[in-house]
Amino acid sequence: MTAEAGGPGASPFRPEHFEREDESPDGTFYVLPRLVVHIDDGAIAALRRFLAETLPSGADILDLMSSWRSHLPEGIAYGRVAGLGLNAVELAENPQLTERLVCDLNALPELPFARASFDAALVTVSVQYLTRPLEVFAEVARALRPGGAVVISFSNRMFPTKAVRLWRATGDAEHAQIVAAYLHHAGGFSDIRFQDRSPAGGDPLFVVAARRRSSATPGR
Repeated sequence: MTAEAGGPGASPFRPEHFEREDESPDGTFYVLPRLVVHIDDGAIAALRRFLAETLPSGADILDLMSSWRSHLPEGIAYGRVAGLGLNAVELAENPQLTERLVCDLNALPELPFARASFDAALVTVSVQYLTRPLEVFAEVARALRPGGAVVISFSNRMFPTKAVRLWRATGDAEHAQIVAAYLHHAGGFSDIRFQDRSPAGGDPLFVVAARRRSSATPGR
């Protein structure tokens, strides 16, 4: 499942790909705050370096599936940083957010923002939990300004009972292909690229990034 140029085409995904061992409401699973990071210091530093290279100063940023840390690089002034997550306490503890919204994208894959509201969107070590990723990333494309970046980072860690079947059944190389296919079949993105930013001797870190297609018309 690799992304190909030329438009979304028919999706290769089936409903069973997004089944989970624990199908209870995500709001119940995440009701207790987890004020911990899910990748080690080396991987966090690698992610910050990538974001420093990718996100311009002053950018308006949408942080999806956010928590108590966004891992944005320090020393760079950004504009609006809107965090959407499942736990209000975690979002309140995040000092880099300027806006905080409790939002379950698996229950309702819609973003409460006007089109072309952001310069960049982030999904940090959480993409494995999306059960409706094509709908979510179509919404991301709508909310991004033309040329805006989407950065999806992931490692080899997860809550296995909440990760979708397709993710659990595949490895790191396939994960990159899956994420690229999400963006491709959601539509609206170009220049989809994968990078291995894993530091030596620590947690792996992989990034799939793309740009909002300048010529595409937002979904709404």
